[in-house]
Amino acid sequence: MFHFLERNPFLFTVVVFVFVAFAGLIEALPNFAKQSQPTVGTKPYTVLQLAGRHVYIKDSCNACHSQLIRPFKSETDRYGAYSVSGEYAYDRPFLWGSKRTGPDLLRVGNYRTTDWHENHMMNPSSVVPGSIMPRYPHMFENLADIDTAYAEAVTVRDIFNTPYDKEGMPKLGTFEESSTTALEEAKVIAAGMKNQAVKDAVASGKIPQIVALIAYLNSLK
Repeated sequence: MFHFLERNPFLFTVVVFVFVAFAGLIEALPNFAKQSQPTVGTKPYTVLQLAGRHVYIKDSCNACHSQLIRPFKSETDRYGAYSVSGEYAYDRPFLWGSKRTGPDLLRVGNYRTTDWHENHMMNPSSVVPGSIMPRYPHMFENLADIDTAYAEAVTVRDIFNTPYDKEGMPKLGTFEESSTTALEEAKVIAAGMKNQAVKDAVASGKIPQIVALIAYLNSLK
Protein backbone atom coordinates (compact mmCIF):
# COMPACT_ATOMS: atom_id res chain seq x y z
CA MET A 1 0.00 0.00 0.00
CA PHE A 2 2.83 2.39 0.88
CA HIS A 3 4.53 1.67 -2.46
CA PHE A 4 1.25 2.43 -4.20
CA LEU A 5 0.98 5.78 -2.41
CA GLU A 6 4.60 6.62 -3.15
CA ARG A 7 3.91 6.14 -6.86
CA ASN A 8 0.88 8.45 -6.70
CA PRO A 9 2.02 11.84 -5.35
CA PHE A 10 -1.42 13.44 -5.50
CA LEU A 11 -3.13 10.61 -3.63
CA PHE A 12 -0.27 10.54 -1.13
CA THR A 13 -0.72 14.28 -0.51
CA VAL A 14 -4.46 13.83 0.02
CA VAL A 15 -3.93 10.97 2.50
CA VAL A 16 -1.32 12.93 4.46
CA PHE A 17 -3.58 15.97 4.54
CA VAL A 18 -6.52 13.92 5.84
CA PHE A 19 -4.44 12.32 8.58
CA VAL A 20 -2.88 15.61 9.67
CA ALA A 21 -6.25 17.39 9.63
CA PHE A 22 -7.85 14.60 11.65
CA ALA A 23 -5.02 14.64 14.19
CA GLY A 24 -5.29 18.42 14.42
CA LEU A 25 -9.00 18.23 15.13
CA ILE A 26 -8.49 15.60 17.82
CA GLU A 27 -5.90 17.87 19.46
CA ALA A 28 -7.63 21.23 19.02
CA LEU A 29 -11.34 20.62 19.51
CA PRO A 30 -11.28 19.51 23.17
CA ASN A 31 -9.07 22.45 24.11
CA PHE A 32 -11.22 24.86 22.10
CA ALA A 33 -14.36 23.59 23.83
CA LYS A 34 -12.70 24.01 27.21
CA GLN A 35 -11.49 27.54 26.48
CA SER A 36 -14.93 28.60 25.27
CA GLN A 37 -16.53 27.69 28.60
CA PRO A 38 -17.02 30.47 31.15
CA THR A 39 -13.90 31.02 33.20
CA VAL A 40 -14.09 30.52 36.94
CA GLY A 41 -15.79 33.50 38.55
CA THR A 42 -17.49 34.70 35.35
CA LYS A 43 -21.15 35.46 35.97
CA PRO A 44 -24.05 36.72 33.87
CA TYR A 45 -24.76 40.43 34.19
CA THR A 46 -27.41 41.54 36.64
CA VAL A 47 -30.37 43.47 35.26
CA LEU A 48 -28.82 46.74 36.47
CA GLN A 49 -25.47 45.90 34.88
CA LEU A 50 -27.20 45.01 31.62
CA ALA A 51 -28.98 48.36 31.69
CA GLY A 52 -25.58 50.01 32.14
CA ARG A 53 -24.15 47.98 29.29
CA HIS A 54 -26.95 49.27 27.07
CA VAL A 55 -25.98 52.84 28.01
CA TYR A 56 -22.34 52.01 27.24
CA ILE A 57 -23.29 50.77 23.76
CA LYS A 58 -25.90 53.49 23.08
CA ASP A 59 -23.41 56.27 23.81
CA SER A 60 -20.73 54.49 21.74
CA CYS A 61 -18.22 54.05 24.56
CA ASN A 62 -17.02 50.95 22.67
CA ALA A 63 -16.03 53.16 19.72
CA CYS A 64 -13.09 54.53 21.72
CA HIS A 65 -12.52 51.86 24.37
CA SER A 66 -11.76 48.25 23.54
CA GLN A 67 -12.40 45.32 25.86
CA LEU A 68 -9.64 43.06 24.62
CA ILE A 69 -6.25 42.83 26.30
CA ARG A 70 -3.68 41.23 24.04
CA PRO A 71 -0.96 38.86 25.33
CA PHE A 72 1.88 41.38 25.20
CA LYS A 73 3.85 42.68 28.18
CA SER A 74 3.10 46.29 27.30
CA GLU A 75 -0.61 45.45 27.51
CA THR A 76 -0.62 43.29 30.61
CA ASP A 77 1.59 45.76 32.49
CA ARG A 78 -0.96 48.50 31.88
CA TYR A 79 -4.30 46.71 31.83
CA GLY A 80 -3.85 43.45 33.73
CA ALA A 81 -4.05 39.81 32.68
CA TYR A 82 -4.65 39.22 28.98
CA SER A 83 -8.11 38.24 27.77
CA VAL A 84 -9.29 34.64 27.45
CA SER A 85 -12.35 33.57 25.47
CA GLY A 86 -14.27 32.22 28.46
CA GLU A 87 -14.48 35.71 29.95
CA TYR A 88 -16.90 36.69 27.19
CA ALA A 89 -19.26 33.73 27.61
CA TYR A 90 -22.18 35.99 28.57
CA ASP A 91 -21.37 38.98 26.33
CA ARG A 92 -23.86 39.58 23.53
CA PRO A 93 -22.60 41.36 21.51
CA PHE A 94 -18.87 41.20 22.15
CA LEU A 95 -17.23 44.58 22.67
CA TRP A 96 -13.66 43.59 21.80
CA GLY A 97 -12.64 46.50 19.58
CA SER A 98 -9.58 46.87 17.37
CA LYS A 99 -8.80 50.54 17.97
CA ARG A 100 -8.17 52.49 21.16
CA THR A 101 -8.71 56.19 21.45
CA GLY A 102 -8.97 55.69 25.19
CA PRO A 103 -7.62 52.87 27.38
CA ASP A 104 -8.92 49.32 27.34
CA LEU A 105 -11.70 48.82 29.89
CA LEU A 106 -11.89 45.05 30.26
CA ARG A 107 -10.57 45.16 33.85
CA VAL A 108 -11.50 48.73 34.75
CA GLY A 109 -13.44 47.45 37.77
CA ASN A 110 -10.16 46.43 39.38
CA TYR A 111 -8.68 49.92 39.56
CA ARG A 112 -11.40 52.56 39.23
CA THR A 113 -14.00 53.47 41.84
CA THR A 114 -17.59 54.64 41.73
CA ASP A 115 -16.48 58.12 42.78
CA TRP A 116 -13.87 58.24 40.00
CA HIS A 117 -16.39 57.22 37.35
CA GLU A 118 -18.86 59.83 38.58
CA ASN A 119 -16.30 62.63 38.21
CA HIS A 120 -14.98 61.24 34.94
CA MET A 121 -18.37 61.04 33.22
CA MET A 122 -19.39 64.51 34.34
CA ASN A 123 -16.06 66.16 33.51
CA PRO A 124 -13.34 63.87 32.13
CA SER A 125 -10.54 66.43 32.33
CA SER A 126 -11.11 66.80 36.08
CA VAL A 127 -9.54 63.40 36.65
CA VAL A 128 -7.59 62.95 33.41
CA PRO A 129 -5.91 66.26 32.52
CA GLY A 130 -5.90 66.86 28.78
CA SER A 131 -8.60 64.23 28.13
CA ILE A 132 -10.40 64.58 24.80
CA MET A 133 -13.37 62.55 26.03
CA PRO A 134 -16.66 64.50 25.93
CA ARG A 135 -18.81 65.11 28.99
CA TYR A 136 -21.92 63.03 29.59
CA PRO A 137 -24.14 65.15 31.88
CA HIS A 138 -27.31 63.68 30.35
CA MET A 139 -26.51 60.37 32.03
CA PHE A 140 -27.12 62.03 35.38
CA GLU A 141 -30.64 63.06 34.30
CA ASN A 142 -31.88 60.34 31.93
CA LEU A 143 -33.20 57.13 33.47
CA ALA A 144 -31.85 53.66 32.78
CA ASP A 145 -34.06 51.31 30.75
CA ILE A 146 -34.65 48.51 33.24
CA ASP A 147 -37.52 47.06 31.17
CA THR A 148 -35.28 46.33 28.18
CA ALA A 149 -32.49 45.02 30.39
CA TYR A 150 -34.87 42.60 32.06
CA ALA A 151 -36.21 41.48 28.69
CA GLU A 152 -32.67 40.73 27.52
CA ALA A 153 -31.88 38.78 30.68
CA VAL A 154 -34.99 36.63 30.22
CA THR A 155 -34.18 36.11 26.54
CA VAL A 156 -30.61 34.94 27.08
CA ARG A 157 -31.76 32.74 29.96
CA ASP A 158 -34.45 31.03 27.89
CA ILE A 159 -32.66 30.83 24.53
CA PHE A 160 -28.96 30.56 25.45
CA ASN A 161 -29.38 28.82 28.81
CA THR A 162 -27.58 31.62 30.64
CA PRO A 163 -27.41 30.26 34.19
CA TYR A 164 -29.42 32.81 36.11
CA ASP A 165 -30.78 31.54 39.44
CA LYS A 166 -28.10 28.85 39.68
CA GLU A 167 -25.96 28.66 42.80
CA GLY A 168 -23.67 31.67 43.03
CA MET A 169 -25.30 33.34 40.01
CA PRO A 170 -27.52 36.45 39.86
CA LYS A 171 -31.20 35.87 40.59
CA LEU A 172 -33.80 36.58 37.91
CA GLY A 173 -37.36 36.39 39.15
CA THR A 174 -40.38 38.30 37.95
CA PHE A 175 -40.01 41.80 36.54
CA GLU A 176 -41.12 43.28 39.84
CA GLU A 177 -38.60 41.20 41.78
CA SER A 178 -35.77 42.03 39.39
CA SER A 179 -36.66 45.72 39.44
CA THR A 180 -36.51 45.69 43.23
CA THR A 181 -33.13 43.95 43.12
CA ALA A 182 -31.84 46.48 40.56
CA LEU A 183 -32.94 49.34 42.78
CA GLU A 184 -31.17 47.83 45.78
CA GLU A 185 -27.98 47.53 43.69
CA ALA A 186 -28.47 51.12 42.56
CA LYS A 187 -28.69 52.31 46.16
CA VAL A 188 -25.27 50.78 46.86
CA ILE A 189 -23.79 52.60 43.85
CA ALA A 190 -25.49 55.89 44.71
CA ALA A 191 -24.16 55.70 48.28
CA GLY A 192 -20.66 56.06 46.86
CA MET A 193 -21.54 59.09 44.73
CA LYS A 194 -21.58 62.81 45.56
CA ASN A 195 -24.24 64.04 43.14
CA GLN A 196 -27.25 64.83 45.33
CA ALA A 197 -29.72 64.77 42.45
CA VAL A 198 -28.68 61.21 41.67
CA LYS A 199 -28.96 60.21 45.31
CA ASP A 200 -32.43 61.73 45.53
CA ALA A 201 -33.56 60.00 42.33
CA VAL A 202 -32.47 56.58 43.58
CA ALA A 203 -34.03 57.24 46.97
CA SER A 204 -37.33 57.92 45.18
CA GLY A 205 -37.12 54.64 43.27
CA LYS A 206 -35.62 55.92 40.01
CA ILE A 207 -32.33 54.78 38.47
CA PRO A 208 -30.34 57.35 36.43
CA GLN A 209 -28.25 56.04 33.55
CA ILE A 210 -25.01 56.99 35.30
CA VAL A 211 -25.79 54.60 38.15
CA ALA A 212 -26.43 51.69 35.77
CA LEU A 213 -23.31 52.52 33.76
CA ILE A 214 -21.13 52.58 36.87
CA ALA A 215 -22.63 49.24 37.97
CA TYR A 216 -21.58 47.81 34.61
CA LEU A 217 -18.08 49.31 34.68
CA ASN A 218 -17.55 48.08 38.22
CA SER A 219 -18.39 44.55 37.06
CA LEU A 220 -15.56 44.52 34.50
CA LYS A 221 -12.77 42.65 36.29
